[in-house]
Amino acid sequence: MGKTVRTKAVNHLFEAILSLENKEECYAFFEDICTVNELLSLSQRYEVARMLRNDKTYHDISENTGASTATISRVNRSLNYGNDGYDMVFKRTPNQDKEI
Repeated sequence: MGKTVRTKAVNHLFEAILSLENKEECYAFFEDICTVNELLSLSQRYEVARMLRNDKTYHDISENTGASTATISRVNRSLNYGNDGYDMVFKRTPNQDKEI
């Protein structure tokens, strides 16, 4: 059995994130809690997911984001077999689901 992410500590983290009120607060919190590379990796995965949903090729995605094909494949697997988290967010932020 794999590790679960549903822990008390993760609940506390999510409650903290949900308390953020605007983009500036997000910057302040995430710059404190993440390294620059961690934050850039998260944002890269999100961009990869957006581009996959816009039917971009792996080559185009890699060129535009710098993501490896392994990262693109992992994100694609999450889009197709994950918990629909990306699609939920895309529906709630339609202005971000446009061409890059």
